[in-house]
Amino acid sequence: EVISFSEVDYEGVRLPHDDPVVVTLLVELFTMKRILIDRGSSVDILYKHAFDQLKILTDLLKPVKTPLVGFPGEMVHPLGSTDLSVVAGKAPRQTQVQMTFMVV
Repeated sequence: EVISFSEVDYEGVRLPHDDPVVVTLLVELFTMKRILIDRGSSVDILYKHAFDQLKILTDLLKPVKTPLVGFPGEMVHPLGSTDLSVVAGKAPRQTQVQMTFMVV
């Protein structure tokens, strides 16, 4: 189904805008708030603090050899990658997907 926004969702937003989209999703049965959606990013990032709260063993991370490069050219070496179940929406309008996250 198409995800769309109504006029109510734009309350307090000055148009045109390029504000980030922030959502709440269910990741591995944990509610994660303040997830930033960046359509220009080429990778899905999970910070180590959030990864630790999911209680997944670091030993289960898959090695990642390529560093990530941010806008200012700063390089970050991921601790590894992991596939996690992500649920968006509420029944009956709900979807579940497997996503690969780089843990940094």
